[in-house]
Amino acid sequence: MTERRARLATRHRLAPGRRASDSTEAARSIVCLHGTDPATVYLSAWARMDEMTVADLDRALYEQRSLVKHLSMRRTLFVFPRETLALAQAGASDRVADAERRRLIKEVDRAGLYPNAERWLAEASAEVLEALADGREASASELRDEIPLLQGAVEYGKGKRWGGKVSVGPRVLTVLSAAGQIVRASNNGAWTSSRPRWASMVAWLGEPLDPPPAPEGVAGLVERWLRAFGPGSANDIKWWLGSTVGAVKRALVDIEAIEVALDGGATGYLLPDDLEPTPTPEPFAALLPPLDPTTMGWYERDWYLGRYKDQLFDTNGNAGPTVWWDGRIVGGWRQEDDGAVVLQMLEDPGSEARDAIEAEAARLTGWFEGTRVLPRFPSPLSKQRAS
Repeated sequence: MTERRARLATRHRLAPGRRASDSTEAARSIVCLHGTDPATVYLSAWARMDEMTVADLDRALYEQRSLVKHLSMRRTLFVFPRETLALAQAGASDRVADAERRRLIKEVDRAGLYPNAERWLAEASAEVLEALADGREASASELRDEIPLLQGAVEYGKGKRWGGKVSVGPRVLTVLSAAGQIVRASNNGAWTSSRPRWASMVAWLGEPLDPPPAPEGVAGLVERWLRAFGPGSANDIKWWLGSTVGAVKRALVDIEAIEVALDGGATGYLLPDDLEPTPTPEPFAALLPPLDPTTMGWYERDWYLGRYKDQLFDTNGNAGPTVWWDGRIVGGWRQEDDGAVVLQMLEDPGSEARDAIEAEAARLTGWFEGTRVLPRFPSPLSKQRAS
């Protein structure tokens, strides 16, 4: 096992004896959980724990609030450990909020939906915050019914077959959530669905978010990424952060990152206190869900993905469900109608690996208890039926 794969196995809590004791620790070990597909949050935590129930993660999300859903890097929904939230706000979410705000104003102005789009957005935002100021939770439809300024839609793709209209109300909520003013609170649905009720961020946390200056936020996120995913290249960090090369380079200087050689002669980075070799863990099997942070964690993926990109990633770069053996991807998986996990191997990793992978598939089948999860971003391989 190479050093990078040993680090992945150990730090991402995938190797035997290295799994997390709770879902918050599992999220912390990989900076944050990917939250675009609601089921992925649960399946990513499950893969990093010996035992986990839906109720365990729900407790962390909705009662303890040690994990918080938040729109951040690359305009993507993540689940952050609470202590990382302020860094994410300063280092990524504020930038996303600004871009979303400017885009919404431009489109509402162009559509002529309101006479002054900038003033409209300010007034609509203020009314949402007032409606949620007392700690109340409300769905998007409830807020739209109460606040006339959230009503209306703008057209996109005019004249195109794929064109249509999109409501402005949810986009106002997107701007406010990226800005750290409101948050996806409780989920009014099953764990496999996303039906959020919105709350004031201050009310949900019980205190102001209090983000640091933007450069400190970027540096803090880069430091956490290197601790979990390093060594990695500047391109890896830039892609993960959704930022610029300049911002990444400044952050690397700020945290005094050390240059190291990657396979193929590329330059990677590690933290100055994290240069010691990682002891080789026991061989391990893992079944990771679509968009899992490990699968999506790097931009340059050949060292663990190999030649399987076309089978396991869709054309937009979203990863489907994957099978791992000893720090690299060897196949994918899907579910039957009854919830049973079906392996879709892309190579034969040997008898020891097959036994371990089949055992992990049986463990996941048992955990599903008949629940069928339909991934939002299925890979080409996971769409295939068994021959």
